[in-house]
Parts: sequence; structure tokens; C-alpha cells
Amino acid sequence: MTAAPPKDSDLAVELVGITKRFGAFTANRDVSLAVRRGEIHALIGENGAGKTTLMNCLFGMIVPDEGQIRVDGRAATILSPQDAIRLGLGMVHQHFKLVPSLTVAENIFLGMEPTRGGLIDRAAQSARVRDLSRRTGLTVDPDRPVRELSVGIEQRVEILKVLARGARTVILDEPTAVLTPQESRDLFRTLRGFTEAGMSVILITHHLDEVMAASDRVTVLRDGAAIGTEVTAETTEGRLAQMMVGRPVTFGRKARAATGGATVLSLRNVDAHDDRGLQALHDVSFAVRAGEIVAIAGVDGNGQTELAEVISGLRRLSHGQITLSGRDVSGAPADQVRAAGLAHVPADRLVRGVDTRETISANILMGRQHQAPWARGGIIRWGIVREAAKGLIGRFDIRTQGPDAPVKSLSGGNMQKVVLAREFSQEKPFLLVDQPTRGVDIGAMEGIHDEVMRQRAAGVAVLLISVQLDECLRLADRLLVMFNGRIQAEMDPETATLDEIGLQMMGGRTSERAAE
Repeated sequence: MTAAPPKDSDLAVELVGITKRFGAFTANRDVSLAVRRGEIHALIGENGAGKTTLMNCLFGMIVPDEGQIRVDGRAATILSPQDAIRLGLGMVHQHFKLVPSLTVAENIFLGMEPTRGGLIDRAAQSARVRDLSRRTGLTVDPDRPVRELSVGIEQRVEILKVLARGARTVILDEPTAVLTPQESRDLFRTLRGFTEAGMSVILITHHLDEVMAASDRVTVLRDGAAIGTEVTAETTEGRLAQMMVGRPVTFGRKARAATGGATVLSLRNVDAHDDRGLQALHDVSFAVRAGEIVAIAGVDGNGQTELAEVISGLRRLSHGQITLSGRDVSGAPADQVRAAGLAHVPADRLVRGVDTRETISANILMGRQHQAPWARGGIIRWGIVREAAKGLIGRFDIRTQGPDAPVKSLSGGNMQKVVLAREFSQEKPFLLVDQPTRGVDIGAMEGIHDEVMRQRAAGVAVLLISVQLDECLRLADRLLVMFNGRIQAEMDPETATLDEIGLQMMGGRTSERAAE
């Protein structure tokens, strides 16, 4: 049901007729959005629909070409984030902006440190963080360096940093993209506490289940325009999905033919250590066969990162054996593992997935720059590269102006599609896919899942690592649950329930080791 327009006196923030152009491209087209006091207002749409651009206009990161912004019922001129902060607005960006070498307290009060006798009062700074942490329920250690934190705790620090600057309206851009389901639920409980205290929250997300569970109202953008605003309790996921992409979207388990190919990847009794020298993998054994999707589920931080790095040659194992396509790659460097048959979609697209300084074409080429037909006699054949990039742009629906566009001009979800396009087109026998739909929208997610299933149908062995349980259940032939660096259980995605999986993710009754 379409939401009734709120009264002006109820509004915390209002955007009226916002238009923003980048050259010939119109990112926002006459968009209006009204956010009430004390509500969680979701903002959804496909990658490139204009969500982040609209919020960047509100927060002063960019200035709209047309339209008006009102805060607490008064017209506001917002030319910079400092203007937005003075008006009680705060934004937590999808990619965190913390200084790793500083402590939690130093990050939260950076630029507004309490002083005593002309020096920074570190004790007072830590005490203020503890008080803010207690009042909000966002538990952190103020004296711990940020580089030692999990991504979930880093996000708490970002939110506390915003609140410490007096935000009454908080904008969260894809806040659960790096969180586990449990951390996401904790976050939404915290946000509900904010709104009960009279604050407002604008939630940018791709996850419709989160929209339905957490928001009061939801506005849908498509192709830079506002399609409509719905009362969350009076709409459905299916209706919102259709508003987002302009067509019906399916959410069920993907149909598939029977599997039974030869073993492509095999791990036997693998141990490995993390960056601190502590054991992160304990006696891990499993196999992935041709034409099979094996999913690894688990709370983030239980060895999935180290597992992906060990398999891909980015981390040395301390014991055990890994074979790929019949070749022993135990301890082999990444280039040799790739030569043995690995295609790899890494979890962190900015660190290991793309070079944001380069074009889409250059990123598609990476790893193939010495191979035919991409190169001849040591010279890259850019015409062939660009034509291939054009085809992949269409196949993966990468929202861009063309193959020569810089990757830094893309949204996070479209950057992810560039990585997927490059790796899925490698035609390798083994595909390691780590968090493939992190930060992508419903329509793109459906397309990515279809591509994974096409790889399976072509006989590729696929290892899927994901914190999204619905993704694991939709795609997997077998589901392995990791806990504390071990394979805790093997489960049948056809019959396993979320409660059963959740129990194993938290270290419940241990089952037999995954069969090979």
C-alpha cells in the first residue's frame, strides 16, 4: 500500500525534486523523499539506481543541480559534510573510513579531541566512549587499535563516531554487507532503540528481508527516479522486488540436474594459521566434484577467510594436502594454483578484486595479459580486450558508460560484477566464490545466481563461501558449516532448517566429517 504523505511537522528530513547530473548521465531525476522523526526509512533500488548519490547530496558529499533539502522543517544549504553534521545528519558509508593505527576512542573523537592542559585527555576520551557505548548498546573497547577489530566492531565504531558528533538522523549505506546474520539482527535492534528515542534512520540496503524486518516505510528508486513509497507492514517482498527491477523476481531454490562428476578439489587434514600466528584451520577435509556446488556457511571469523586464502595460494598451510585437478598444490603460490585450474572471486573486491585506478577493460584482462587471444608477441590486443569487456558488460548487466570507464566510477555492486565477469569467463575447472553477492541488489543477485548455476551445468566444481544462508540454501548441493576453524557439520540444503544450521554455526552438536 502506498504510504500517505507525512505532515511537515513530522518530518526530520525532506528532499524535494533533487536532480543530479554527471555530464550526460543523470544519476537522480526529480527525486523527492520524506523521512519522519522516529522511523527507519529504507531506500532500495538496483545498483546504479541513484541511492548513494541521493544520500551523498543529503550529506553534502556532492551538491545537487536542482531541488531543495529541508531539515527539521527548514530549508537547508548543505555544501559539505561539515554543514550536514552541524544540522544533525550523520552518514556511515559502505566502505569504512577509519584509521587502522589509531584506537577506537581516537577514531571516534578524531578532530574534536577533549583536552586538558593543552594536551589530549585520553582518559576522558575513553570514558566518553564507554558512556556512549553503554547508552547505545554498541559495545566496544575504546583503547583497542582499530586494526585488531572485526568488521562488525568496526561498523559499531563508525556509528559511534557519527553519534558522538550529535547526529539526529543517521544514514547507513549497505550496513549489513560485511555483517553476519546475528550481527545484522543486533544492529537492527540498536537502530530501533535509536528511533524509539526520537532519532531517524535512513537505511540503504539490497536485502528485502531486512527491509521487511527493520523498516517502517520504504522508498524505491529505479533508473534515478523515485518509483514510490510503501508502508512496510502493508507490502510484500515480491511487490518491492518488482518495483525495483520492473519485472517479477524468483526467490526459491534453483532447479538442477543430478550431480556425480569426478573430484576436482580435495582437502585432506589441512591446518593453517592466521596473521597473528594462531591456528585458524583445524584438520579440514572435504572435496568438491565437477558439476557440484558445495557451500561453506558460518559466522564470519570462523576460518572461512583463511580457508579461501589457503585454497587460492594466498596463505601457506601448516599441515595437510590440497589437490586441484589431480595436481598437488599444497603450499603452491597463487599463480601456480591458478594455472592448475582456479578461478577466484575474493571476498574483498577493493583489496584483491579490482584495481579502481584502471578501466573495466583492464580489470577484465587481469591474469590473462600474457595469454592468447588477449596478447600476441608480448603486446596486448586492446581491441579484443574491449570487445570481450563489452560482451561481459552486457552479460552481467554492469551499469556503466562503456569498457573504458574507470572502475572507480562504478557503484560497489557494479565493481563486484566486474570481478564476477572476469572470473566466471575464465573457463577454469574450479571456481572459488567468496561472498559473491555482497553489496549487490535483488535483480543482480538473481543474475549472479543464474551464472553460478550455469557454471555448475557446464561441469565446473564450485566452492561457495557465504554468510547469506538463503544464498547457500538456494544454490548448494551440499552445505558445510564451519565453526572455530573446523568443519562442524555437513547438511542437506534440501532438508536443513535455518534453526538447525544456526545451531551448528554456533558450535552445536558436531557431526561426522564431511564425506569425500
